[in-house]
Parts: sequence; C-alpha cells; structure tokens
Amino acid sequence: MTAPVRTTGVRPADPPATAPDPHIAAGPPGGTAATDTGARPARLRELGPNWYAAVMGTAVVATAGTTLPEHPPHAALAGVWALAAVALVVLLAARAGHWLRHRHRAREQLLDPAVAPFQGCLAMALLAVGGGATALKVPGAVAIGAALWVAGTAVGLVAAVGVPYLMIARHDVAPGSASPVWLLPVVAPMVSAALGPPLAAHLPAGPPGQALLLGCFALFGMSLLATLLILPLVLSRLVHHGPLPLPMTPTLFLVLGPLGQSTTALGNLADAAPGDFASLSVLYGVPVLGFALLWLALSAALVGRAARRGMGFSLTWWAFTFPVGTCVTGAAAVWRHTGAEAFGWLAVVLYVLLVAAWATAAVRTVAGLVSGALLAPRRRAPAEPLPTRARTR
Repeated sequence: MTAPVRTTGVRPADPPATAPDPHIAAGPPGGTAATDTGARPARLRELGPNWYAAVMGTAVVATAGTTLPEHPPHAALAGVWALAAVALVVLLAARAGHWLRHRHRAREQLLDPAVAPFQGCLAMALLAVGGGATALKVPGAVAIGAALWVAGTAVGLVAAVGVPYLMIARHDVAPGSASPVWLLPVVAPMVSAALGPPLAAHLPAGPPGQALLLGCFALFGMSLLATLLILPLVLSRLVHHGPLPLPMTPTLFLVLGPLGQSTTALGNLADAAPGDFASLSVLYGVPVLGFALLWLALSAALVGRAARRGMGFSLTWWAFTFPVGTCVTGAAAVWRHTGAEAFGWLAVVLYVLLVAAWATAAVRTVAGLVSGALLAPRRRAPAEPLPTRARTR
C-alpha cells in the first residue's frame, strides 16, 4: 500500500531535528537523487513501511487456506507461506539498509502524517508469517511462531502508542483528513490477539497458558476500542468531503481488517478455552461479519467508481488482500463454532476473492519492481485543501 501524496508535514512549533531534504521534489522518476551520504542510485530511498503490506497479504493467503471447510493442497499453501517468509527477510534487510543509507528520509517518513501509520505494517508482517508457520505446522513451527509473535506484539504495541503520539505531538493533521490508514497501527494488537491463542497449547497447563489467553483478550479490547474511536472519523470524512483520492480508494478495504480479525481472535480464543469464549465468539462474530459484508459492498462500489475514473495500480492494491483474508478466517471461525454451512461457504467465496486480489497485486508489484516505477523518486505536491462535494462528483 502506498502513502497518499498530500501531507501537511510537522507543526512549525516543533520542527524535525534536521533540515528539510531539498531533493524530495527534485529527483526525476527513474533517475538518481542525492542521499544522506552522497550521490547514489536511489534504489532504497523511497522504500517505506507500506511495503510490508505485501508480506501480510501473501502470508494470509496461506493461513486463511488452512481454515476452510475444504483445504487447498498443503504443499501449495506451504509454498505461498515460504514466499511470504522470504519476502519478510528481504524487506527487513532492505529497510535496515534504508535506515543506514537514507536515515534522514526514514525520519521524514515518521514525521509525515500520511506515511507514519504504515509503521504498523511491520508488526503485522511479523505476526502474519509467524501465524502461518503455526497454522501450517512447518518445521520448527512453534519456535518460529512464538518468536515472531513476541517480536510482532512488541513492535505492534510500540506502533499503537507511538504513531498516535506523533499525530498528537508532531504532526499537523488537517480537520476532516481522517483516513482508513489510521487503523493500521491500532489493528496490530488485534492480530496478536488472534494469533496468540494457538500458542497457548504449547505452554504448561495452568497460569502460563491462562496468562497468555487473558493477555490476548486484553489486546483484543485495546485494539477494538481504538478502532471504534477511528471509524466514525473515517465515515465522517467520506460523508462530508466525498470519496478518497483515486490512488487511496483501495484503502477503504482496510476497515475490514479489524472487523475480520476481531472475529478471528474471539474464535481462536474459543478454540483454546471453549468454556470462557465460545458463546462470546458467536454473539460477537455474527453481527460483526454482517457489518463487514456491508462495508465490503460499499467499498467495492467506491472502488468501481474510482476504476471508471482512471484509478491505476499502486501499492494500495495490497489493501484488497490482508483485510479480506481476516474476513475469511473470521467466517471460518463462526462456521467452526456454529456448524452453519452458510459461514463455511462465505469463507470459501471470500477466499476466492482473496486469491484473485493477491495474484493481481503480486503480478503488478513484480512488474513495477522490474520497471523500477514503484521505487522511483516521486515529486511531492504542495498541500491542497480537502475537496468539496462539488469537486468530487
């Protein structure tokens, strides 16, 4: 998922520690630009945390496949998971290189209100790959799943606190500029809540396992309440200012993430502790999935509108993958605990959509990497006022 171009920057009263980089708006697409350490090819300069969305979207294809009434071939799912794991390692190394060679640009990304929320994608990428290892029972699954769950949860908690802090203390956020990407840092703890319960079975019976399950339930509440604060702002922005800019329209699908993931979390908690969470899983999951379907229909209609107006490919298309994957696992969880075939079929239909979206985004992303278009320096447009209803129709 790519960040929107429009940004209001940091507040004048609290500027960044270093001077603005004059080359942000100067580098021609596909050319070279000066870096923090001299003139070098700008291969990594524009690499942002949004790239982790590709890892999330790939890993969830493997994980969601294991929850269906009829599983796809295990070898195929394991191959997709391996691809996600390799992509995670490559991106971790690339982002480390980004911080070493383009430290000033990395700091700018933290201070940019349009980019900072994508910091939550790192945590979810770690968690998604770890959860896939556990679900597929790959060699060393428990060790891999536990290590990545601990790392992803720690990073997610930092993002869930740090990004809102930056928005309050350092960013200059215009009224009415709420975006679905604001959900990314606060949804990360919900992913931890969903993927922690399967690990409880590998802990000693008694207090250790109970502590993990209660901790996951606390992460569930943390993320859910934060989501309930943000969703009204997003809907208000859409109603009062009209549809999102064309490149950002796919991010509407991000709202499905906390809906599907919270249903998945309670379903997995019910699997681990049926006596405590089984009823809650159904009572919560059924109406929330109903709202998820409503939002899916609304988002699809707005994406269709954007497509008719010339919406081209960007990394925001990865928003079509992970959030839909969480709805697959959520529907499958309700199916497990109710036996209602309708939810099993819903999971299958959503999985077909997920695979189609993943294949499209993956092919277009590889093509963009080969051509260099996705990592080319971009000119920054000056901040513009939010569109009025008359301009967007």
